[in-house]
Amino acid sequence: MIGTISLIDGIIIVTYLIGILVVGIMSVKLNKMTGEGYFLAERGLKWPVIGAALFASNISTIHLVGLAAAGYNEGLVWGNFEWLAAVTLILLGLVFAPFYFKSRIATLPEFLEKRYGSGSRTVLAFIGLIGALFVHIGMSLYAGAVVFEAFFGISVITSILIISIVTTIYTVLGGLKAVVVTETIQTVILIAGSILLTVIAILALPEKGVHNIAEFKAMLKPGQLDMLHSKESLKALGAGGFESGLTWYACLLGYPILGLWYWCSDQTIVQRVLGAKTQNDAQLGPIFAGFLKILPVFILVLPGVIAYILFKDIIGTNANQAFPVMINQLLPIGLKGIMAATMLAALMSTIAAALNSSATLVAIDIVKRLNPETTDQKQIRVGRIAAVVVMLLAMMWSTQGDKFSSIFEAINKIAAAIAPPVAVVLLFGVFSKRGTKEAGITTLISGLIMGIAIFCIDFEPISGYMYLTKGLHLPFMMQAWWLFVICTGIYFIVSYLTPRPDPEVILKYTWDSPLAVLTRDKFIGIKDPRLWVCILVLTLVTLYIIFS
Repeated sequence: MIGTISLIDGIIIVTYLIGILVVGIMSVKLNKMTGEGYFLAERGLKWPVIGAALFASNISTIHLVGLAAAGYNEGLVWGNFEWLAAVTLILLGLVFAPFYFKSRIATLPEFLEKRYGSGSRTVLAFIGLIGALFVHIGMSLYAGAVVFEAFFGISVITSILIISIVTTIYTVLGGLKAVVVTETIQTVILIAGSILLTVIAILALPEKGVHNIAEFKAMLKPGQLDMLHSKESLKALGAGGFESGLTWYACLLGYPILGLWYWCSDQTIVQRVLGAKTQNDAQLGPIFAGFLKILPVFILVLPGVIAYILFKDIIGTNANQAFPVMINQLLPIGLKGIMAATMLAALMSTIAAALNSSATLVAIDIVKRLNPETTDQKQIRVGRIAAVVVMLLAMMWSTQGDKFSSIFEAINKIAAAIAPPVAVVLLFGVFSKRGTKEAGITTLISGLIMGIAIFCIDFEPISGYMYLTKGLHLPFMMQAWWLFVICTGIYFIVSYLTPRPDPEVILKYTWDSPLAVLTRDKFIGIKDPRLWVCILVLTLVTLYIIFS
């Protein structure tokens, strides 16, 4: 049922849109903008801002709607995507950030060029643009527009246009500084709004006869509050649980592959780390984001679980309505507008991050390489034009969102297709002294071709049947793992068939050993990233024990 918007909620939404636009534009001095300022915020970002921006650029309307739907259908198991993200953020902070910061790169493809050569840089830039266009912007726009239609009766096309215009203005004008400033604000709004909805939902449980944990569990499907599952326990959650393939070993093997691409090499995400003021900021920022990633299980997935108890009769089998129904049923006028602002925060921060990274990739990895004499001002101009073009393409792609049965799963399937070769090249690039430039480019190209082919074979709208997931019982997380294994074989076969890499390159861009990540630098006390990594790991282990 399509809702209608109240005057008060409308005022709150319009005020938010205008406010975030003004803050974004005023956060930078447009007349003094340099290339480094536009793309990397003058390399002056501190760790709290980096961590908040990493979190905000990741959480989109897809998460708000998709994770609630996943919680409604299968339960907390989908929260593995959030908690395991903290593990790959640790890798970003400890393993990769030191190299990124010391090499003073502006883009992740630039790092691959330093390690492997120009060919690898070109391929990764192409993969980065695919991710920004198809994953970060297009599907986020569609998910947000559908929700706003359900809440307020605003058409999908109108929502896409309004959100796109506002976000594009401050991103195109202000660059990375405007993006991270607005993302920091939006992180606070996102977390506060989600906590508010969760608390109100919990307070509504007694009306359904739920007064304690035992009564809560009794009204759920078996295992709906468990994070770790076997094939058998997933079957108890229904066909969707079984087909998700999120067994404990699939999460353990498959998610790090997706995470290495997304959190450690995707320009949309890592650009915040590249703008760090110090190496310590570059390392602490991702670790802080790792702590923030603990929250979505409780404020995004758990509300969907609660919706199963409160509104199962209303939602029925259409799990994507879990989040809209909760807002319409639980929130009064005014608070509904605040939740709309929360959704806008999630949506706009993701789009802004992807737009700025697209501008950076085009201006630096394409235009600057073709013409090294390109001035700062021309780079900025090219970057702005690129951002507008990418947004227009994403707007057109977003209108195809209704072709997908599950948006959240769809974006992860796309990630599973493009992540494995990048994960191989990135991981062994810093840990293997034998990896050659020929191995880098061969692995990236062959892995990308295989990944796209596998995605098409297993994507029902294209192939007509999920031949791998349903036919061979090989879901997308395990597809990612086995593709990673194949790409690893290609990488080392080619490496040992080609001449050894330049010793100077190996000295600058590889660790002496895996243990050197933890032992090379002196302990500096409370600000030492390794201390906070230990605390984060202990927190995650404790949570997994509680929810296993």
